[in-house]
Parts: sequence; C-alpha cells; structure tokens
Amino acid sequence: MFKRRPREQPLALFYAGDVHGSRVCWKKFVNAAAHYPADALIMGGDLTGKAMVPIVRRGDGTYRARVIGEERLARTAEELDQMQQAISTNGMYPLIVDEDEARRLEQDADRRAEVFEDALLDELRLWVELADERLAGTGTRAYVIPGNDDPWSIDDVLAGGNSVIACDERIEIVGTHEMVSLGYSNRTPWKTPRELDEDEIYARLRRLVDQLENPEGAIFNIHVPPWESSLDTAFEVDEELRYVTKGGRPHEVPTGSRAVRQIIEEAQPVLSLHGHIHESKGMTKIGRTVAINPGSDYGSGHLDGCLIHLGSERVVGQYLVSG
Repeated sequence: MFKRRPREQPLALFYAGDVHGSRVCWKKFVNAAAHYPADALIMGGDLTGKAMVPIVRRGDGTYRARVIGEERLARTAEELDQMQQAISTNGMYPLIVDEDEARRLEQDADRRAEVFEDALLDELRLWVELADERLAGTGTRAYVIPGNDDPWSIDDVLAGGNSVIACDERIEIVGTHEMVSLGYSNRTPWKTPRELDEDEIYARLRRLVDQLENPEGAIFNIHVPPWESSLDTAFEVDEELRYVTKGGRPHEVPTGSRAVRQIIEEAQPVLSLHGHIHESKGMTKIGRTVAINPGSDYGSGHLDGCLIHLGSERVVGQYLVSG
C-alpha cells in the first residue's frame, strides 16, 4: 500500500528592522514569537534612536519638555508617564533632569553626547533583558544585527544577551538554514557610523558566503537592500540634505547596494531580508531569491514586519504585516 510522505513543516520566521529606539516596536517584535507564532525572530538593524529629550523638573513640582516641536507640561505622575511614553514611542530617549542640568546639557556638547549615549545604552539593556525574559524556555531566539545608524557601543550590550543572538558578520544556523548577516550600508549623505564602500561590502559578504555549505538554502540578513530592486527607492537629496525635485515633485532614485545585488545574483540564497529604506516596503525576486523589505513606521508606534514560512528549498509563504 502506498504511504504518503509526511508534509514538511516549514520554518516560521518573523523579520523586522529600523525600530530606531521605539520601545513599543521592540516589545511588539519580541511578542511576535508567541503571537504568530514564530520559530525565530530576525531584527535587521537600526535599533537605536537619534535624539534625547530632557524633561525638566521645575521648582513648582511640574515637568516641562519640548516633544517634536511642542511644549508639554506634566503636573501629575500620570501626565509625566504619558509624556515619557510619547517620547519613547517616537524613538527618542526621555531624561528627567533638574534646571541646572538642563542648562548644562544645552551649553556643553560633550556632556550632551555623553548623557545621550548613556541613555541609549541603558534603554538597549532593558530591551535585551525583556527579550531574554519573554523568550526564556521557548527555544525561540532573536537574531539581531546593528544598522548603519547604530553606534559601535551597542555591540557589547547585544553580545550580553541569552535569547538575543548578536550575529553581525557571522553565520548562524536558523532551523536547518545557514544565515549570513551584515549590518553595514553603502555610503549615505548622512555619513552614519557603519558605512562602507561597495567593494568592501562585497568583500565582507563574499568571505561569509564562501563559508556556506549550501548557499542556495541560505538566508541573507543584510541591512541595506540590493540596488535597483524596488526595495531601495527613496527621495534623492543634495549635499545639503535638501530634497531634489524634478517636475515640481521630489525625485525618487535607487539607493541600495550594488555589492549586495551582485552577491545575491551570484549566490542565489532562498531568502534575502533587508531594511534601511523605510518607505520602500515590498517583496521581489532576484533570480530564484525572494527578497523582502517590510519598511518601517516606527514613529507611529506601528511595527512593520514580515512573517515568512520557509521550506528546505523554497519560501512557502510570505506576508507583510503591520500593527
């Protein structure tokens, strides 16, 4: 009697990136493991925020802060909590200071940079602790890389996690698949901390890919998307970071990495995951490779991500999600 072979159970992956300091987005990322559920979580870089917001404690017991150009006042503990949540949801770091410290931060750039980095690292430690706590005993791991915007100081914090696996420029085994990760981007007008020339991006990826036992079954987790892939379209800016317009409209251009495109075309991994360009959400194919950028809307508190069901040789299903 003919017996049907048991159907392969696909690997469930949840991918997101570019949360830029939003605590609520990180919580949603970690909770995705149980919500969907997912066998593994993958975070594609740009974890940290870009600004600190001093909340000034005044002599009359009230608290004042300027949040996204708006002066806000908190008179009660509940209002103070709401103010802090509004700041952190938008990817910034609230810091309660007295009036003397507020003046010092305003006048002393070195002090401001020092306090900002301390706040950034303290917040990231809380994120790693949260992931370790919620993923403990589940067998699910969160594979995390930095992005081009992230300072070098975060690497040690990520390396200190148990359920958080710092995997930049490494090969990890996720299910039965090898995963190559790289957090750098190509050069940008903003001159961010982790940028490389195209030939160096290619060299680093080539070194990793050459170590793979099965490149066609691999997952690529690369922060910057491939050049001219529809996952890398952004508004062009000039040297003064002003939008370039043509025909009275902002001009859209490809901004991804030529090196990343080349290595995908050569290796043809089963899946390639990207972020970096927030407004270029989508999915495409480069040869046999399914390439995805879920985009980012971190400032609204919504987490844009992608749930992928991955078989041994092909992507069984992929779903862009937001919430």
